[in-house]
Amino acid sequence: MSRPATGELLREVTDLLGPEAADLSESDSLIEWGLDSIQLMQVANRWRRRGIKVSFAQLAKTPTLAGWRAVLAEASAIMGAANATVHYTDAQVAPLLSGQMKTQFLPQSIPFFAAQQTFDLMAKAFPDYAFRQPTTNPTNPADRPVPWEADIIKALRAQPNLDHLVTERTAENGGTILSYSQPIKVSSEGCLACHSTPEAAPPSMIDIYGRDNGFGWKLGDTVGAQVVSVPERVPLAQARSNLTLIMGGLTIIFAVMMILLNLLLHFFIIVPVRRLSRIADEISLGNMEVPEFQVSSRDEIGSLAVSFNRMRRSLVTAMGMLGD
Repeated sequence: MSRPATGELLREVTDLLGPEAADLSESDSLIEWGLDSIQLMQVANRWRRRGIKVSFAQLAKTPTLAGWRAVLAEASAIMGAANATVHYTDAQVAPLLSGQMKTQFLPQSIPFFAAQQTFDLMAKAFPDYAFRQPTTNPTNPADRPVPWEADIIKALRAQPNLDHLVTERTAENGGTILSYSQPIKVSSEGCLACHSTPEAAPPSMIDIYGRDNGFGWKLGDTVGAQVVSVPERVPLAQARSNLTLIMGGLTIIFAVMMILLNLLLHFFIIVPVRRLSRIADEISLGNMEVPEFQVSSRDEIGSLAVSFNRMRRSLVTAMGMLGD
């Protein structure tokens, strides 16, 4: 089922909760911000009218934006790498192999084959991610879409101006999987060299895949989708890791501040007060020869020391007058 990207989701929430919701962070609970069940149903109905499949239960299950921005950024980066491979193969590799294609079909000259092979190598380093390029009428039957991929292609066809789509589905193991998809469009005449009619396709390709699949494409059509999928546990784990780092950093900062505060309290408050206390003890025992308290500060401790020294001098003078 489909959901808008983070920015669009935030705009939907802002419309419901008011402008103050613009300060909503991705880890805040929408429920705590005042989103109720009626508003959740309104959001679900609004998205379904726009062709985005979403249920009330799934909106209520994870009422936060946590982890979405990270997973979308990573999926977008992987999609960008796949697109770069597609364009490089189409512009640099395919022309070099065009002569050999007349006698032997070389899948290495096909941009989407190159992108899939590149991602299969990347998947060894990023095993949680999956990349597919399903098309409704593929040359290779392995690229035929499964039902949830067919729903993505249908949604992209229904909204031709949509450049990407974020979807969510429940896996067989009960986990949630997020997918970032971009449409595959027939954007150049070069695509039609292999996919317009069997007669126009390279004979070597017909020998491998036959004449029944991958034909009838038209310029401008959306024939499939590039789909990057990742389990929701990945962004949630990243969010928890980031939260741990942030809380750890705040704890260290708080501890350093407490240490500094204790040091300032010790040297600027406790030490001067102890010195005043010792001088007062000496005077109370009759030792009038004790030196005055020397202070250079002009804070409250300095003001107290000046008053104490003045009282001490007054006491010495009074004791001298009594002695006379």
